[in-house]
Amino acid sequence: MLLKIYPENPSPRSIKTVVDCLNDGGLVIFPTDTVYGLGCSIYQPKAVERIARIKGIKKEKANFSFIFHNLSMLSEFTRPISSEVYKMMRRNMPGPFTFILEANNNIPKLFQSKKKTVGIRIPDESIIQTIVQELCHPIMTTSIHDDDIIIEYTTDPEIIYDKFCEKVDIVIDGGFGGNQVSTVVDCTGNEIVITRQGKGLLL
Repeated sequence: MLLKIYPENPSPRSIKTVVDCLNDGGLVIFPTDTVYGLGCSIYQPKAVERIARIKGIKKEKANFSFIFHNLSMLSEFTRPISSEVYKMMRRNMPGPFTFILEANNNIPKLFQSKKKTVGIRIPDESIIQTIVQELCHPIMTTSIHDDDIIIEYTTDPEIIYDKFCEKVDIVIDGGFGGNQVSTVVDCTGNEIVITRQGKGLLL
């Protein structure tokens, strides 16, 4: 399904369609404040496995990120963070960043792995923010961006739909997306380190 949702005023009916799909184990492609993303409910292990197959990787080795609605969700999935890291995240989110934090014991249980870190995103984009808020738990996400393909593939939702319509359940048309990935910030060591400079400029 190609589902048009307007970011200026996301339709409650359309948002419910997406949330119901995620709760039923569906895969959804959605706009963010960077490139379009592919995601599912973190509590649907078969959906996580479907995404891993699409990406051609093993689930237990995947570096998937979680999209949160706000920072209050952190304690469910991450170990305690310093006040310095928390303040930095508050300054920069919502925004085009992925913050790498130490995972708590809930993450290995979800992914049946020994995963010790998790990437956290709070995109500055109204459609995905509203979806996560209504879902009441994070979405697991991965970028569908690929440096080997033409830019239009990742920015035009109709082209994305043509590529993925047989692999996912819903492609959200939220308008043209970006072609620059998020900035990745590793907060697991003694110092905060930018491991990938993307769209976000750290404040």
